[in-house]
Amino acid sequence: MESVAPDSAAQSVAIVIENTRIARDTYRLRLGDRSMARAIRPGQFLMVRPGPLGSTDPLLGRPLALYDVVRDQAGEAVAIDVVYLVIGRGTAALAQRRPGDQLSSWGPLGNGFGPPPAGPVLFVAGGIGQTPFLALARAWLGNARYGDDAPSPTIATSATLFYGARTADLFAGLDDFRAAGVAVELATDDGSLGHHGYVTELVERRLERGDRPALLVGCGPVPMIAALARIARAAGVPCDVSLENHMACGIGACFSCVAPIIGPDGSTDLRRVCVDGPVVSAQDVDWDHMA
Repeated sequence: MESVAPDSAAQSVAIVIENTRIARDTYRLRLGDRSMARAIRPGQFLMVRPGPLGSTDPLLGRPLALYDVVRDQAGEAVAIDVVYLVIGRGTAALAQRRPGDQLSSWGPLGNGFGPPPAGPVLFVAGGIGQTPFLALARAWLGNARYGDDAPSPTIATSATLFYGARTADLFAGLDDFRAAGVAVELATDDGSLGHHGYVTELVERRLERGDRPALLVGCGPVPMIAALARIARAAGVPCDVSLENHMACGIGACFSCVAPIIGPDGSTDLRRVCVDGPVVSAQDVDWDHMA
């Protein structure tokens, strides 16, 4: 795991352009911040303090993964989109922000995804875990560039999103993924849409048919990505995951987001997800001791 230096992140004031409900308890927040929009890459995140500018209530920021970059008519990056689920006091406060409000933010943070695989890629998301995959799909399919990334000599030949949620009205951004050229397969715990069961069962079915991707990429609750890691290992398919550990600072100072990572010598060490991740190889995580 390669750490990102905390001084690579910039503190800024972002202007709320939109804060739109796109599914049950789920919002897309558009922030006007040209510097962040020009620098951020798929898989990275920013910290946003949910209250009005100058407020310390709530005190801690909330980590929000890049959903996509917004560009003007000239193609210049001018704003960023993030998507969040209201699940607590901080995100509830964020849902109250209106266009024109100013928010304190800092980023880009963390390690993003690497270059695209030369073949099909399967994204596997649970809960709000689809959020890192829109920009990533657009980049890996060769339709957009982010940050200072040079053009990749390879592109993914296809992309499929396997997306699981508790119930149908929690799915967010399906049309965005389809418009980006991503096939979508759904699973719900209650059977209200798509496969009735775990999203990882859809992945197992795909692999059992002999339809092997060049790479699996997962993001979501720990039980889901742990199951995905086991499926990938059994099938001999490479797998990367974006970890969603709780964070307080985002710059590695507080050690609130540590995860057990297996080193080259086989020993396990607690590493900070905010600077050593959030994107890691699934085989490097000690899933037996992952909280």
